[in-house]
Amino acid sequence: MSDSTSEKKGEEVISSSVFPTSPKLPASRGGFNGFIDSFKPMNWEELDPNLSDVEKANILAAKSPLKRNLKNRHLQMIAIGGSIGTGLFVGSGGALSAGGPASLIIAWILTGVMMYSTVQALGELAVAFPVSGSFVQYNTRFISSPWGFTMTWNYVMGWAVTLPLELVAASMTIKYWDDKTNPCAWVTIFFVVISLINFFGVRGYGEAEFFMSLIKVLAIIGFIILGIVLICGGGPQGGYLGGTYWQNPGAFSHGFKGVCSVFVTAGFSFSGTELCGLAAAETENPSKNLPKATKQVFWRITLFYIVSLTLIGLLVPYDEPRLLGGSSSADATASPFVIAIKNGGIKGLPSVFNVVIMIAILSVGNSCVYATSRSVLSLAEQGFGPKWFGYVDREGRPLVGIIITIAIGALCYLAAYKDEDTIFTWMLSLSGLSAFFTWGAINVCHLRFRAALKAQGRSTDELTFVAQTGTIGSWFGVILIMLILIAQFWVALWPVGGDPPDAEAFFETWLCLPVVIVFYIFWMIYKNDYRPFRRAIDIDIDTGRREVDLELVKQEIAEEKARLSTKPFYYRVYSWWC
Repeated sequence: MSDSTSEKKGEEVISSSVFPTSPKLPASRGGFNGFIDSFKPMNWEELDPNLSDVEKANILAAKSPLKRNLKNRHLQMIAIGGSIGTGLFVGSGGALSAGGPASLIIAWILTGVMMYSTVQALGELAVAFPVSGSFVQYNTRFISSPWGFTMTWNYVMGWAVTLPLELVAASMTIKYWDDKTNPCAWVTIFFVVISLINFFGVRGYGEAEFFMSLIKVLAIIGFIILGIVLICGGGPQGGYLGGTYWQNPGAFSHGFKGVCSVFVTAGFSFSGTELCGLAAAETENPSKNLPKATKQVFWRITLFYIVSLTLIGLLVPYDEPRLLGGSSSADATASPFVIAIKNGGIKGLPSVFNVVIMIAILSVGNSCVYATSRSVLSLAEQGFGPKWFGYVDREGRPLVGIIITIAIGALCYLAAYKDEDTIFTWMLSLSGLSAFFTWGAINVCHLRFRAALKAQGRSTDELTFVAQTGTIGSWFGVILIMLILIAQFWVALWPVGGDPPDAEAFFETWLCLPVVIVFYIFWMIYKNDYRPFRRAIDIDIDTGRREVDLELVKQEIAEEKARLSTKPFYYRVYSWWC
């Protein structure tokens, strides 16, 4: 079969001239023996020793040992509802109190535009360059080895320490109904469930995320409908609300500093949005499915974040004392969604929404194992960690990565320790701002990729998917992230409310920065590589690249444009956004 014929059928074609041959696995013995055999490693032939470290990493990442068992529906639902969690359901309450309803809309719109640009940039890179571990490898390819080392370890730490936090948060949410049972009992149940899901492989993760995301999406749609009814005075309590709370107590709280403080919560609520790019490596035909998934992110931002938070600002005043009354970041009593339902006089529904919050927490925990295990694999592929980090079994599971993540998750049992709050606060500080560094790096990678194309006399005509936001979107993402970090530095040093500067409080927010600096300096000295950027002309944009018949691609694009030109205007608009 020719390459062109393969592509016509939607198959992914990757250059094999420099790849090790695919593993030849013995026939499965079936039954229990087959189950045992599935944990044995995939065997690959050695790579050419004359290749550079970066070339070896690019080849290993492209010749993915992971199985593409995710369906299109899994990727689409991960894109739509995957990152909806406590940042939206609970964290937005603290943001409303600190900044007011207008600040919510401003921060979430600007951050949402940044995230859409980031996912578009990631989509362009992921379709062109398949990665088996994690997209953090693009930092090594397009920026520098020290920055790649730093961002990969930053991403691993950010997700790994989040797992025990989410497990404890889920157990604390149970206190809404049961405050007598030891939280460690619930921690154990959630810990075992999440572990089993991920040992079922990527299909287990995908199915779990599909149903949990579906529940979250339906809950938010239901809340939007209910919120409109309550604002119009159709609830049991009655009374038209309209924009009452925008006038009294007002649209803004704590002025400009309040607006700045909200951006961090907005960013936290979008954590995990990039997972659709990570999951694409294990999705059937990502070159077709990933572009659709990146478009779904726009609708999630618009419908689920902007619309729901606009309603929250109309239903709950920012001086509502219960907004800051929760005992944890996952305490549903501090959720503005639950408060809005209670204020509307609806009984029973707060408990239902509390279940949704618990599901959202478990969803994040599930994603923690998935993201961390794939990033641990990437550490091995890039030479940033021991080779045994790259152990992938015959079922395509990054087994060592999963085991390491679950082992770190066992820190959740510190919930029984008397000083658990202090420990978890410092653990959270490691992941607090790590997502911003990750997103900024994705945008810089996209800019460097485009610069490399230009410097080497090539163009986007050879790409099967081009980011809708282009380089302008990536520049916007980089600049906005820098402004958010500057604003957060200001707010961390001089907190909202006029409290004096406090070193402990500052590093509880900014601990991630010194860790990033230490990682960067260590690898820069260790590898004797002091270049902040690879020269655009030297960037490798071919190794591990999906081979495509450029003439066929151009022909298909022209045919698609011609087909769309015959369709009604509304259909063309739908195709652009969906």
